[in-house]
Amino acid sequence: MSEANWYVVHTYSGYENKVKANIEKTIENRHLEDQILEVRVPLEEVTEMKNGVARQVQKKMFPGYVLLNMIMNDDTWYVVRNTRGVTGFVGPGSKPVPLTETEMKNLGIYGEPAAKNHVVVDFAEGDSVVVTAGAWEDTAGVIQSMNMQKQTVTINVELFGRETPVEISFADVRKM
Repeated sequence: MSEANWYVVHTYSGYENKVKANIEKTIENRHLEDQILEVRVPLEEVTEMKNGVARQVQKKMFPGYVLLNMIMNDDTWYVVRNTRGVTGFVGPGSKPVPLTETEMKNLGIYGEPAAKNHVVVDFAEGDSVVVTAGAWEDTAGVIQSMNMQKQTVTINVELFGRETPVEISFADVRKM
């Protein structure tokens, strides 16, 4: 009996969950539970900031890809390869290459997930923003820099007749 490995298949964008469902249905119908062990569409929690409102959303970590823990043989290759929405296995010349343990750790398949919660904001350096809270409320400015770790932006404000940089939380600014 061969050993199961993790493989990556490429799908049409937006078809990841359909591909997962289709493969799972085929596994059930063809009784391949002992050969295709798991089908996964890795998700991560991200905080999205829109108009100054933060909300937690699930985002696909790898849009257009599905991970499979399977024993590679002619049957399983055929089943996966011929699933609607699958464009092929990831590997040179469509030869499926299993993920290494290091790659799997980095993807968060084993142990701790590699991706920590991060924030997706609807503004960037150079954008005009208005401060919505705090000492600088209602002050407008252009984003000079962004610090993703601290989740702050730096804007220049006029103070005593000259431009002075101030650091403001992502939560306290809104794109103009």
